Amino acid sequence: MVVKGSSFRISATPITVIAHFLGIAITTLVLVWILHFEHGLAFESDNKQKIFNVHPVLMLIGFVFITGEGIMAYKTVRSTRRVQKFVHMTLLLIALLLGILGIYAVFKFKDEVGMPDMRTLHSWLGMSTICLFGLQWLLAFFSFFFPGAEMPTRARIVPWHTFLGVVIFLMALCTAETGLVQQFIFLGLNHGKEAFVVNFTGIAVLLFGIAVGLALILPRN
Repeated sequence: MVVKGSSFRISATPITVIAHFLGIAITTLVLVWILHFEHGLAFESDNKQKIFNVHPVLMLIGFVFITGEGIMAYKTVRSTRRVQKFVHMTLLLIALLLGILGIYAVFKFKDEVGMPDMRTLHSWLGMSTICLFGLQWLLAFFSFFFPGAEMPTRARIVPWHTFLGVVIFLMALCTAETGLVQQFIFLGLNHGKEAFVVNFTGIAVLLFGIAVGLALILPRN
């Protein structure tokens, strides 16, 4: 019996739904971790850990999650191409701004406790990711949105824009995972409920990245 290849065709829609749920899981887990186990967050506090806590919240929810949603906008927004493009760029701009704010929080924390900056692989990956992200967004804005390049030029740019976007998203995922490992060690989380929350957060981040990548390559109904 011959089975047509189209019978195995999978739509991006169910994958994007799974990605949404994984994003919600990331949000829930990181909030439980920070608010319940690490006593909250604040930009100004005598408890300096609260200042640091702004960093993982903004980077995981504001940067990783919203970036993933921005990448999937062309598959999730049922509208014209221009509206999809606008949602895509708006979500990525929000992610970029929240990411910058998250990096500011960790620099502020280290400055107030007297810790050196940019000493770990996590920090190197993070700074590289945010810089490339900002450059990518600016180039895309001027090329595809305003004033916009000529159509032949856009056609040549699109594959490279997509490729670089995927690379930057993978870098963001690697940065998030190394950050969770670094914090796991720093807090001495050898066992207990908090350790499980941090580990499950890392797994959710990985699965979210896989779902976003799969949604990107699959066709939309």
